[in-house]
Amino acid sequence: MLNLDRITFDSDVMGGKPCLRGLRITAGMLVGLIVSGHSRDEILKLYPYLEPGDIAQALSYLRSSA
Repeated sequence: MLNLDRITFDSDVMGGKPCLRGLRITAGMLVGLIVSGHSRDEILKLYPYLEPGDIAQALSYLRSSA
């Protein structure tokens, strides 16, 4: 099983959707940015409070839940 310690679920944050470290950034949003052509570096510049590991875990989470 994957260690997805950056993925959090809280019904008070984004309606309980899987978020990164309790932030109001969902795993789905990050993957959507990647799919739409944004590079990881661009995403990290747009959201400076994210870390490279957040993007990696968002991708891993969505792959494992598919």
